[in-house]
Amino acid sequence: MNSLVILLLASSAAFQAPNEIALQSPRVIAERNPTLTDEVRGDIMMARKMYRDAIDFYKPSANKSAIMANKTGIAYHQLGDLNNAKKYYERAIKLDKLYPEAHNNLGTVHYAKKSYGNAIKSYERALALTPQAAPVWTNLGTAYFARKKYPEALEAYQTALQLDPEVFERRGSNGVMLQERSVEEKAMFYFTLAKSYAQAGDEERMLRYVRFALENGFKQRNRFLEEPEFAAFKENVEFQALLAAEQTVL
Repeated sequence: MNSLVILLLASSAAFQAPNEIALQSPRVIAERNPTLTDEVRGDIMMARKMYRDAIDFYKPSANKSAIMANKTGIAYHQLGDLNNAKKYYERAIKLDKLYPEAHNNLGTVHYAKKSYGNAIKSYERALALTPQAAPVWTNLGTAYFARKKYPEALEAYQTALQLDPEVFERRGSNGVMLQERSVEEKAMFYFTLAKSYAQAGDEERMLRYVRFALENGFKQRNRFLEEPEFAAFKENVEFQALLAAEQTVL
């Protein structure tokens, strides 16, 4: 993992092209098969990363369907059109205030615009509706991290890991898309993840992110020895070697 993951959420099973038609021309399928709904047609376009075509199918129903408005927003988001993405996420929320995916996705727009306080509010609204959503907890942690609220970020990441130990390793499945963004202060970000995995007792991933933190210039090696989350790993040979190697470099 070389960059920060911000997750956009769609409805379940979204953007999965039907298996029996997956090898055919997506535009021909969408236009000629009368049994397909506009939503399925749009999903086929999304599965093929044909975002403007997807918008053509989603948009006509976006004024009356929160799901279609959210999917329209995601398509615009994938095109990098944050203003239209925001417009349609907000429309989805107006149509259904209890739609957690739209609240989360609106948060990703705020985050992309570096409006981290608004991003936190959107993620918190999503979590009030779906508190078991590990990806949203990671998004919340990332927004806290961007505001340098490291204890709050750590707490959110730890909650995410309790809900889904694999959450930081995923790259996308079953309606979840990822938006990769570079992270300022990467070293601190990786340190925070290392601390989260240490708290969770995941030695392999803890060591991985200790290494990433050091490789990205984390200078406060003493924190690996002083923070209580790492106490159980002080005698770990690989952990000691990583710290010793960094000390030699310094």
